[in-house]
Amino acid sequence: MMNKPDWLISDRTVAYEEALATMEARVADIRAGRAPELVWLLEHPPLYTAGTSARDIDLLQPARFPVHVAGRGGQYTYHGPGQRVVYVMMDLRRRRQDVRRFVSDLEEWTIRTLGRFNVAAERRADRVGVWVVRPDKQPLPDGSPREDKIAAIGVRIRHWVSFHGLSINVEPDLSHYAGIVPCGIAEHGVTSLVDLGLPVTLADLDTALAETFVEVFGRDLRPSAAA
Repeated sequence: MMNKPDWLISDRTVAYEEALATMEARVADIRAGRAPELVWLLEHPPLYTAGTSARDIDLLQPARFPVHVAGRGGQYTYHGPGQRVVYVMMDLRRRRQDVRRFVSDLEEWTIRTLGRFNVAAERRADRVGVWVVRPDKQPLPDGSPREDKIAAIGVRIRHWVSFHGLSINVEPDLSHYAGIVPCGIAEHGVTSLVDLGLPVTLADLDTALAETFVEVFGRDLRPSAAA
């Protein structure tokens, strides 16, 4: 039985096409029982990705960076150096065959990870991703507090095996988000751990991700399913 996911950290930026090809191959191997699940931590060169709900109007500067059609759920997002991308290839046949629960678990994993750095990150019922309330910023016109997104989530499920995953902003160039309306939400902004005044490194975040992964995903794991 392959009960423990592989854990891979790439020490170089990975081209988006290469990442997609690697995920496609691994998902096929997981489904066929040839390989264990995989959690892959990496960085991409600066680029934009378009999810299945992306709107052309939200791509504000199409010539700024390469734009890739991702095949995952969600809208436009940015990836680049200083952002930890976490691709999660997991066999939901061995866990819970519940996509909403899986997305919620990814959010919970992110929230617990950020909590290790005393960041009060939160989920929102009407917005996928993880958010930080910013009382230090000008409130919205209706008086409600402004919020910044610190982590994006977008997944795809094929034959109950997941790929794509999440991204957490550690220290990316936040000005790169100006080329898109991130996730189609214009009224809120984006932030990072360093932007919040926390001198966190990618290595620090990786350690926290490993520690909290078991807390969220170490339950309900059943023996490998037949292909």
